[in-house]
Amino acid sequence: MPDSGARSAKRFKRLVVVSNRLPVVLSQTGEDQWDIEPGHGGLVTALAPVLRNRGGLWIGWPGTQGDADVGTPLGRAARDVGYELRPVMLTDEQIDGFYYGFSNEIVWPLFHDLQSRCNFDPGYWRAYSDVNRKFVDVIVAAHEAGDYLWVHDYHLLLVAPELRRRGYEDSIGFFLHIPFPPLDLFVKLPWRFEFLRALLEYDLIGFQTSRDRRNFVQCIRALAKDVEVVGRGRVLLLKTRGREIRVGVFPIGIDYGAFVEGAGASEVAEAAWYIHENLPNRQIILGVDRLDYSKGIPQRLEAFRTTLARFPDLREKTSLVQIVVPSRENIPDYQILRTEIEHLTSQINGEFTQHGWVPIHYIFRALNRTELLAHYRTAEIALVTPLKDGMNLVAKEFCACSLEENCVLILSEFAGAAAQLQRGALMVNPYDIEGVAEAIHQAFHMTTAERRLRMRRLRHSVRRHDIFWWVDAFLHAAIASPLDSFPVIEDYQPREVVGRSSEPRTH
Repeated sequence: MPDSGARSAKRFKRLVVVSNRLPVVLSQTGEDQWDIEPGHGGLVTALAPVLRNRGGLWIGWPGTQGDADVGTPLGRAARDVGYELRPVMLTDEQIDGFYYGFSNEIVWPLFHDLQSRCNFDPGYWRAYSDVNRKFVDVIVAAHEAGDYLWVHDYHLLLVAPELRRRGYEDSIGFFLHIPFPPLDLFVKLPWRFEFLRALLEYDLIGFQTSRDRRNFVQCIRALAKDVEVVGRGRVLLLKTRGREIRVGVFPIGIDYGAFVEGAGASEVAEAAWYIHENLPNRQIILGVDRLDYSKGIPQRLEAFRTTLARFPDLREKTSLVQIVVPSRENIPDYQILRTEIEHLTSQINGEFTQHGWVPIHYIFRALNRTELLAHYRTAEIALVTPLKDGMNLVAKEFCACSLEENCVLILSEFAGAAAQLQRGALMVNPYDIEGVAEAIHQAFHMTTAERRLRMRRLRHSVRRHDIFWWVDAFLHAAIASPLDSFPVIEDYQPREVVGRSSEPRTH
């Protein structure tokens, strides 16, 4: 890879994002009739405001099966989101092997230190490889001179080597949103060498935290002896086979300004008032999580049970509102987890409920934006306690929405956000049930002055390192240019969407 001076000489006209899912989800309700829902998750939240009206392109699976023509509904969605959408169509068999199989029964648990949940089925690897090649077909067909290709997350690690095999010479960046495991866990992956060699075909590899990059470098040094690691600071250099690969730390942020503006809207204030009316004279403790065993929801419920048992003064004066967003419900482990969460909630409510007061209010569905912001705005305490997380944007969103700055964030030390937010949050080990209970008690009794001091620190950090800072940091390391090198286009109109995979062009 050329040096930064050489990188700055090249002009990029279009930012192309590639991820497992498009930022919208399509479902067919009848002949030529479609429901279009916004996608959920940190990646969509992070990148949607970056691409909007910049002439960008997002490539991913639209959530449909088979060979349906999704061009018309994706065209409508593209006009709404402000950038072009290009679908990768997958069969039911490919979804099972690639997404539910390799991605969620191998990579996800292994990279979250939960190797006992892994199912190393060799058929999953074949499906994963096949689907990555299918993504490359669409990337090559959509490619234009002046694109900067930015591939996201663990689903698509094999995109770069397949592109290189087909003669693709332009720059490719990769960002891993989940943690990267230490060497003793990574070596359990039967395809560990293929993974490392695939990553070395990118020009820039981004990680959420210094811990993740340190784990990756440790694996490189142990398993790829022909790679030299050079430098220090935010971006390191790997030298191998005549190539140079940059490896950086870029903690992802949120669109801070949009969350502040949204939290101050009249409809959010009204929704927040109704929440408090229904839960009066108490401090609301909020948990917001996707259904996943890495989020530590059962441990959190046990900690709240311990809080009520050990600190009776909090009874009738607190309520835990636990929101769980459905996810991966076809996977048996997730069905079991949902049952466990609901059983624990019922147990705790049965044990502690008194007339006019129920300890836990449990919501199992995705909230719309107004509902989510209203819960952020209403809660006095946020309980963000994953067992392991790449970053966790809920923690940052809660801080942004704390307009009165009279709230407390309780944060797991195993969340990626801990490195950035530890000076203002109450830090906990989610496996330490009594320790989390003590933190809840401390947060409940914390003075207004201390709450505001801590929350101001948190909000300053979240504001300073927002989503646009993240993109600028990555692009500076990738192409020595900021996001402004992809300017906003007045009256931007996305081009017609291709509904089925096109035949790839050759380079």
